[in-house]
Amino acid sequence: MGTIVPHIWHDRTAAEAAALYTGAFRQARETARSHYPTDGLPDFQTSFAGEVVGIDLEIHGRPLALINADDTFRPNPSAGFMLHFSPHVADDPRAYLDEVHDRLSVGATTLMPLDEYPFSPRYAWIEDRYGVSWQLFLSEPGAPARPFLVPALMFCGSAQNRAAEAVAAYTSLFPGSEVGTVATYPEQTGPATAGSCMYSDVRLGPGKEDPRTDEWLTAMDSGVEQPFTFSEGFSLMVKAEGQDDLDRLWAVLSTDPSAEQCGWCRDEFGVSWQIVPRDIEDLMARPGAYARLMEMKKIDIAALRG
Repeated sequence: MGTIVPHIWHDRTAAEAAALYTGAFRQARETARSHYPTDGLPDFQTSFAGEVVGIDLEIHGRPLALINADDTFRPNPSAGFMLHFSPHVADDPRAYLDEVHDRLSVGATTLMPLDEYPFSPRYAWIEDRYGVSWQLFLSEPGAPARPFLVPALMFCGSAQNRAAEAVAAYTSLFPGSEVGTVATYPEQTGPATAGSCMYSDVRLGPGKEDPRTDEWLTAMDSGVEQPFTFSEGFSLMVKAEGQDDLDRLWAVLSTDPSAEQCGWCRDEFGVSWQIVPRDIEDLMARPGAYARLMEMKKIDIAALRG
């Protein structure tokens, strides 16, 4: 298994969002920027000719990508990010948390106000002006090491009470995975049944020398009825190690033929994935690669290479 990279869909605002995020964190940078071809685009994309198609970022060593497209999709709080503020990240983690909160909060919606909670001495949950959900969490002293930026999935709507099932599926799919913290609801809480997942995190794939660079994911069942669920506004890209690995991942993660397009698929829980070869950037730089990709559902690496 290759790197897992969360992707956020933007309605022509990816460059603006990139500027916000690289300015909001003390260690953040843009690592790559790609553009739509200037010709040969399908009719629905002709207005994007030559414009930015994607921006790759790195926040405290963890990758994040922004897709510059139209208004077909928008992220929502069913999927976003958990930010772990600890002494591993900054000498003043509490002050840094407040600093990031103030920068991301401009034009944002507050989902849980910045305050002390039973699970954290300092925590806030906001949906920024681009629809991206951020949970800012001050880690307790001695807490297990986690990457600063971790994708966070909230199972709600049609996926309600399936967080534990999803964690089991993902750990079985990515060899070397390990379940970390698990907390369950002691009793029925809104739509969350007793024993369902209040919070869990999981390392996908084998651990690395520095656990802060591992591939972690958090999962929880919502304790409140929500008017949304997972969508292509937030997707997870997996960079597969060759066609066999790509085929293996696709066979498990693609459960809805109507969602298959250009390497995108949707799993049984509604989470969107992009299954691509590790060298996708080099392949897309080949003449005619974009047009070939647009005709594919699952990616055929040899055909994409041309």
